[in-house]
Amino acid sequence: MDRPVIATRESRLALWQAEHVRALLRERCALDAQLLGMTTRGDQILDRALSKVGGKGLFVKELEAALAERRADLAVHSLKDVPMDLPDGFALAAVLEREDPRDAFVSPHASLAALPAGACVGTSSLRRVVQLLAQRPDLRIEPLRGNLDTRLRKLDEGHYDAIVLAAAGLTRLGLGARIAQRFEVAQMLPAAGQGALAIEVRSADAPLRAALAALNHAPTWLAAHAERAVSRALGGSCSVPLAAFASWHGDTLALSALLGHADEPTRPLLRAQAQGRPRDSDAASALGEQAAASLREQGAAAYLADA
Repeated sequence: MDRPVIATRESRLALWQAEHVRALLRERCALDAQLLGMTTRGDQILDRALSKVGGKGLFVKELEAALAERRADLAVHSLKDVPMDLPDGFALAAVLEREDPRDAFVSPHASLAALPAGACVGTSSLRRVVQLLAQRPDLRIEPLRGNLDTRLRKLDEGHYDAIVLAAAGLTRLGLGARIAQRFEVAQMLPAAGQGALAIEVRSADAPLRAALAALNHAPTWLAAHAERAVSRALGGSCSVPLAAFASWHGDTLALSALLGHADEPTRPLLRAQAQGRPRDSDAASALGEQAAASLREQGAAAYLADA
């Protein structure tokens, strides 16, 4: 196999993730890859929420174009940024073992509970907005865009009293000390796939897909299928405050899902659970569909219609 090319965004975190995959390819697959850094449309739009301009798919389209044009052989993504349905001709070849899936509270204040009344919290995630307001309806939530370093700088400049970020990104860049509080999953249910890295390839590239199987972490792969099936069943996107997280307890996979209302974020949150012992991705996806069905029984259609 020729030296493969990894397409990656050029943010500091994305480059760390690509270098991490590059090292694993060398270690486990005896492949010496090279990087192709790219700026995506999602990186360029900093003044509007992703839900208003096309969603998280804006972070992957240019990388998929590089794959289609054979300028690259694989692309490394944060799994939570990957649309639930890939375009024809593409496939996920591997999902790496998940890092900490939790959300992180970053602030001079010790915790969410310690924030003063009416404090300003930065996040552009509707999923985080509805869960923050469920705990602290007094908060003022303001949009927050940009790469991780930009978001931290805005906090340090005093634009916000606190911001909420994925703990995994901070940990990967050695910034774990910036975390004042790690939300427990019961407090702040993560996005589907949060904390996991995914490798996308051309679906017809059988030799590379076979090689990348050595990087796939089966427990994370199955958990991610269950989580992503919730979003797929409900048409989840950046415009829907939807969360899904699956964790293993022995050989049982326990899935939790949550849906909020985009236009009325203080409306009651809908919650669902499902569990089983999936042995393959189809069985894991069935758990996600079960949780989505439970949310629909609780009135999800009305929440989604207004999104």
